Amino acid sequence: MSTAIPIERIATDPDWYQPYKISQAIRAGGLIFVSGQVGIDESGTTVSGDFMAQGRQAFANIRRVLASAGASLDDVVKTTILVTDMASHLGHVIELRDEFFTEPYPADTLMEVSSLAQPDWRLEVDVIALDLGGDGRA
Repeated sequence: MSTAIPIERIATDPDWYQPYKISQAIRAGGLIFVSGQVGIDESGTTVSGDFMAQGRQAFANIRRVLASAGASLDDVVKTTILVTDMASHLGHVIELRDEFFTEPYPADTLMEVSSLAQPDWRLEVDVIALDLGGDGRA
């Protein structure tokens, strides 16, 4: 007998990740898993500006994807943040956490990577959030 957990794809309109065959988020087992978000706008174009502009856009994208699932940043329990230059941007990451999250802050993994999928991307953020009402399975 199968006890498979139902899986639901979450997407915004427009879905900036559809061309890449990536789900913006997946709802499963009382959680929402949001794919890594970067500083791109709805058309998939990298926003102009510095690290903070890209970071704010990445978090705005996360907020929008979570809203499509009936959740918010307040429901986030885990983040993973990838940056291409830790020495220059650790303080900025802390500023972004403070700007978009409140106590108790989500658990977090922060890593420096040599590059991301596009050379002009400076960070990528993915999150896991509680599904507290999107479909009643939490």
